[in-house]
Amino acid sequence: MLAVSTMKGKKKFRSLKESYPPSEPCSCEICRSYCARPGWWTVKEASQALKAGYGRRMMLEISPEMTFGVLSPAFRGCEGNFALQEYANSGCNFLKDGLCELHGTGYEPLECRYCHHLRKGLGQKCHADIEKDWRTPAGQALVKNWIENCLAAKEQNRKNTAKIV
Repeated sequence: MLAVSTMKGKKKFRSLKESYPPSEPCSCEICRSYCARPGWWTVKEASQALKAGYGRRMMLEISPEMTFGVLSPAFRGCEGNFALQEYANSGCNFLKDGLCELHGTGYEPLECRYCHHLRKGLGQKCHADIEKDWRTPAGQALVKNWIENCLAAKEQNRKNTAKIV
């Protein structure tokens, strides 16, 4: 929730979704370039995406100071892993033939829905506010849950592969 001052000096709280409404669809070069870098979900959106089965296509981004993590759509080749610099130029794994697989599904990240060439400079504020959402106990509990489930799935895959060989 974000605090917003009203005309009478009182604070009204608005959700991130209310504070950062979706932009109009655009396929200009600038807007398409935004799609190459995975945008961030809010904690609630990431939780819903996990429940919908997208967990294997997420990655864990760790803050530079290593104090919190964010689940986001993965770089292509980095699915189910930590965000690794070597994959940063591979683009978002949901971007296929220039189109987002999440667009219109209800699982497109808030940051992706909001950013637009007409909102120059506002994407950084959106990103910073989503970061605050992930710095919460709920955000970090979701990260912990994803790590545990991701590791368990990888271990099960390893065991299944060992049985075949």
